[in-house]
Amino acid sequence: MTRRRQDRMLGLLLRRGEWTTAATLADQLGVTPRSVRSYVTAINARIPGGDAIESGPAGYRATPAAAAALSVDAEPESGSPRERLHAIVRALLDADAGIDVYEMADRLHVSAATLEGDLGRIRALLGADLTLERSGPRVRLAGTELAQRRLVSRLAHDEMEEGAFDLEALRRAAEAIAIPARALGAFKSDLVARLGTLGFFVNELAAADVVLHIAIAADRVAQGRALESAHGEPDETRERIAEAVGELTLTHFGVRLGRGDRLHLAALVLTRIVVPGAQGAGAAPLDPAIGDAVRRAVERAAADYLVDIAEPDFVQRLSLHVQNLVFRAREQAWSRNPLTRTLKSAYPMVFDVAVSIAGDLSDALGVPIRDDEIAYIAMHVGGRLERSRRSESTLTATIVCPGYYELHELLRSSVDRSLGRAIEVTGVETRVDPDWDAIDTDLVLTTIEPPLRPEPRASDRPISPDRIVRIQPFLTEADVERVAAAAARLRRARRLSRLRGELERYFVPGAFVRGLDGSRGEEDVIRLLGGLLASQGIIDGDYVESAIERERLSSTAFTETLAVPHALRMTAARTAIAVGIADQPIAWGDARVSVVALVAFSESDRPAFQTVFEQFVEVFGEPESAQRLIRRGTDLSAFLDELAAVIDG
Repeated sequence: MTRRRQDRMLGLLLRRGEWTTAATLADQLGVTPRSVRSYVTAINARIPGGDAIESGPAGYRATPAAAAALSVDAEPESGSPRERLHAIVRALLDADAGIDVYEMADRLHVSAATLEGDLGRIRALLGADLTLERSGPRVRLAGTELAQRRLVSRLAHDEMEEGAFDLEALRRAAEAIAIPARALGAFKSDLVARLGTLGFFVNELAAADVVLHIAIAADRVAQGRALESAHGEPDETRERIAEAVGELTLTHFGVRLGRGDRLHLAALVLTRIVVPGAQGAGAAPLDPAIGDAVRRAVERAAADYLVDIAEPDFVQRLSLHVQNLVFRAREQAWSRNPLTRTLKSAYPMVFDVAVSIAGDLSDALGVPIRDDEIAYIAMHVGGRLERSRRSESTLTATIVCPGYYELHELLRSSVDRSLGRAIEVTGVETRVDPDWDAIDTDLVLTTIEPPLRPEPRASDRPISPDRIVRIQPFLTEADVERVAAAAARLRRARRLSRLRGELERYFVPGAFVRGLDGSRGEEDVIRLLGGLLASQGIIDGDYVESAIERERLSSTAFTETLAVPHALRMTAARTAIAVGIADQPIAWGDARVSVVALVAFSESDRPAFQTVFEQFVEVFGEPESAQRLIRRGTDLSAFLDELAAVIDG
């Protein structure tokens, strides 16, 4: 029973915020329900006199104390594999001459064979710039100082709870690998403030990551392992940031950094937490080759996905971001993004546009782009699309308020002020007997009751009760909540109605597999489902290989139960979906999924892409709906029946 797995389970319950069965948690963690019960007991023991997780007939649910339980320091796991690995790495980093395998085994109270296994795990963590050199029983770590610091950073990241990258999580991770952590919070606050006075806007999502690197640098310098020089010629902006970093490191960590370390850390600040283009920040000029690559990638994504992003201002801002991304990739100094999972599950189409852009940029610029970096690109894309998405989601409304002085005008003003983002008032009826059936707006906000017609005439077009919201002449908070709820229901009903119509067209008889082998790898599953579509002439082998290549760029496990593999190019003969359901969850990227839906899109169905893609993911984003489909979807007919019921209900 590990602290990491406990914290992962607690994170799942916090994100869901509702009752979750032990079986569902066990599937996500890859353990048994009995283990889940043990984890609950251990987590609740962290909160004296209270519980972080409550139990009930419906399963488990996080309590208000759950967040505090995450911050409780872990008890040391004496002799655990992770603890041993940290101790060995630390010894290798501290000893230029290396360590004696047998002496280290005696020190850690394990056998030499166990220590050899630990060394194998360490080799898997090393990058291209680090190696373990062996001479008899002595092993030493060979590589540059920067590469050794990256190894320390990787260990710290591995200590982080899933999805958590705040200062508290950073402090615990730093302490676990013996990095000074006492001053991290104060250092981060002062660094952000100092950068603000220099004219920069700071990316708070990556600030903790940079603070970690600075703490590692301070620790290494304190041991006499300073950087003698830094890459590149420093300009005035980098020099100013280097001076600030040096002063703050001396103040908070008591370590005086040399010029090489100061300039190196200043480069990290410039490429990881400073928002490009801030006024007065003296941003570096854009490399024309990067600008051209970004423009081509954006134009291709805009054409493929029919999204309005190919604007000069957007391309310029994204190009400055990518320029920093390229620097990070070449230095292997990746930037973490705690919103990656949220962006992928809540905005799958936006994330897929970002994957398309990242894939083209990776090919054009010769750098790998990881999921966290793709998430930052998705944030740029989502920001660009937000305005058009908001205008499309705005509903129209008519206010029915019989005229009396300026009462209707006051009511309209109150509605606009309280609900302006959700609805647009396009008409006001001041008659006491309006033609109800002639009102064609999405919603009707009325201060009077509409007439009841027990026997409507054949010529009548009776207004749907779902569109009518009764409000008071003087708008109350309760009125605002009812209107907002009605608007949300209407938007959801429309989205799911479109989804139902689209999905029923695209599911293919004969392309449904129940009982997928949970031991299969991702590529095997994609080839299996792709073969079912290929046998019907819908796609060819190239499409299947393209879907596999897309999967390598970024996992398509968009929710905790669903993966949606697909190619980035819409080359299918027609749009179709092949579905596979596993009785035991399949490891898919960093997740475990029970449903795999291989989607083949055709060029002619591009407008349907967003509807099918995002709304299908939305249905499986609701745990209860997903479990219902998994349990009852015994064949394609039953699966479609349950999907329709979920959509309708």
